[in-house]
Amino acid sequence: MKQLLFVTLVTFSSLFSIAQSEKYVGAMKANIDKLYAAQTPEEYKAVAAAFERIADAEKNQWLPYYYASLAHVWRGFRDQSANKDEVAAKASSLLTKAEALETNAETAIVKNMIATIQMLVDPMTRFQTYGMEANKALVTAKKLDPENPRIYYLEGQSLMGTPAQFGGGKDKAKPVFQKSVQLYETFKPASELHPSWGKKNAEKLLEQCN
Repeated sequence: MKQLLFVTLVTFSSLFSIAQSEKYVGAMKANIDKLYAAQTPEEYKAVAAAFERIADAEKNQWLPYYYASLAHVWRGFRDQSANKDEVAAKASSLLTKAEALETNAETAIVKNMIATIQMLVDPMTRFQTYGMEANKALVTAKKLDPENPRIYYLEGQSLMGTPAQFGGGKDKAKPVFQKSVQLYETFKPASELHPSWGKKNAEKLLEQCN
């Protein structure tokens, strides 16, 4: 009788775990689609909040915190009326939670973008601090996963936005974008929930370098 009860409990627990996993995957996929389709500040805020709710429910998963942070980062870049320091602070707090669970190239990539947002508030006075932080994050990302195409997409962006007299420009950015696009051709995310963004933008920026 005890053995039957034990088997029943184990079976129920397994089925519950599968149901929870399916619910998590479904919610993540739906919100990843919303994030990639977002255009307005309100849409970025809404999807960031949705990922944060998932993260609070799935406390051992780093990806919801990662995507919540990424949503705020993209809002910071695209919403010209946003207080970029406040956006960066929110994104950073969420990324810290993701890194507490797992530190990898993807979290380092977002760290680069957070520092870039802070630098763009006042590039002339902030470059020494946040420009260095952004560069350090990409160096870390390369050590963790040198085949990640998003690293070179962001590096190319930085070079493209840097004046030629300071070592940047389209000629310097072009081979970096070429490497990014080449890596995207063979890059395979670890799962359907892992990051896959950046390819189309890298291709467009490469075209602009010609």
